[in-house]
Amino acid sequence: MSRVAAVDCGTNSIRLLVADADPATGRIDELDRRMRIVRLGQGVDRTGRLAPEALERTFAACREYAEVIGGLGAERVRFVATSASRDAENREEFVRGVVGILGVEPEVISGDQEAEFSFTGATKELIDRQGLARPYLVVDIGGGSTEFVVGDGQVRAARSVDIGCVRMTERHLVVDGRISDPPAPGRIAAIRADIERALDLVEETVPIREAGSLIGLAGSVTTVAGIALGLPEYDSAAIHHARVPLEQVRAITDKLIGSTHAERAAIPVMHEGRVDVIASGALVLLTIMERIGAREVVVSEHDILDGIAWSIA
Repeated sequence: MSRVAAVDCGTNSIRLLVADADPATGRIDELDRRMRIVRLGQGVDRTGRLAPEALERTFAACREYAEVIGGLGAERVRFVATSASRDAENREEFVRGVVGILGVEPEVISGDQEAEFSFTGATKELIDRQGLARPYLVVDIGGGSTEFVVGDGQVRAARSVDIGCVRMTERHLVVDGRISDPPAPGRIAAIRADIERALDLVEETVPIREAGSLIGLAGSVTTVAGIALGLPEYDSAAIHHARVPLEQVRAITDKLIGSTHAERAAIPVMHEGRVDVIASGALVLLTIMERIGAREVVVSEHDILDGIAWSIA
């Protein structure tokens, strides 16, 4: 067994997994898994830069994670940074801060690399266990981008496109500095149009309609699943490998789009950092399902973090 620490710093959240991994058996024993909403990508789509307050929120989370990693004695650490830090002009400021706190340089990976990590993390334990039809289509809906990966044990094709929940919200739902609440139908139509155009790009290289099973990852998907299950609070074990039918995803998305901030915040499984972006995230999921004709989405709590951990082990 190898004790490793994986950090995934995305547009909306930064997450940590410390685990003992055994490549020989395919087993990963989780010691600590946590997430903080830091909104690193705040305003990046508009300004092209990481905001000072967003950097400070991220560095505060890194300081917390450094204590956890040291306390558990992880032998190796890998820090992967995704969409927001790929796009930012001042990403070197971000790199210097992370190195100073954690002692490792963040790897600003490509969208294709991100997709491969997500696929490995989501499917490694599914092989020959769940009776799911292959090939798998793994969809990782992040804050700034969404990754699409088709594979059957191995990755066949992957593509990353800029239709994350934060990016769509900031691009279409912010009016005079505030989230429109609830948004006008025309703004929802604009998000839909962006997603459809992005899916056209994906289909140029990734055969998403050939998928036997759709595997959905990340906070937008797990939150929709928690709502579908009617959970009184967020329960990772209950959500992991839940199957949510298309009709339920559609009903939940419509409800989220038509609700106010206060109504969304009152949903028991809702993380406070997702209240303003969940409608866009759910709409991304729904549009994908409708495009490929998926009857359900299989939800996985294991994702890019687990893929990063396996890459170290």
